[in-house]
Amino acid sequence: MEKTKLGIPVGLLGAAMLFACYFGGYLVSFVLAGYILLFEENAWLKRTAVKGIALMIGFSLLSVFVNVIPMAIEFVDGFFNLFNSTFYVALVSKVVTILHDVLSIAELVLFLVLGFKALKLETVRVPVIDSLLDKAMR
Repeated sequence: MEKTKLGIPVGLLGAAMLFACYFGGYLVSFVLAGYILLFEENAWLKRTAVKGIALMIGFSLLSVFVNVIPMAIEFVDGFFNLFNSTFYVALVSKVVTILHDVLSIAELVLFLVLGFKALKLETVRVPVIDSLLDKAMR
């Protein structure tokens, strides 16, 4: 089994990277990814680090886009309030809550599956992310 420069197995560091992306937040993830990209030589490990960061940023952007929906509705409602009218869609808040829940569950499941697969030096293909990684990491 191949070891990293830290002396731990490559799969364990890959799993730690993916779990850090979900549980550790941006600072821990970027520091760990920086270490992997700068000091480690294993191509699979580098790809896993970049994939974890890309997925973390992707889920954050999706969450931001979902949050824009109620903000846009509130903006339109504020405009209508200028004319003593109202524009409110009660269904929107329920849909946004459901979308947030679905995104949160998908993110948790994906990072857990990727993390446990990483222990065996395997991965799960995420078509959009992997196609971008294929182009960027040749």
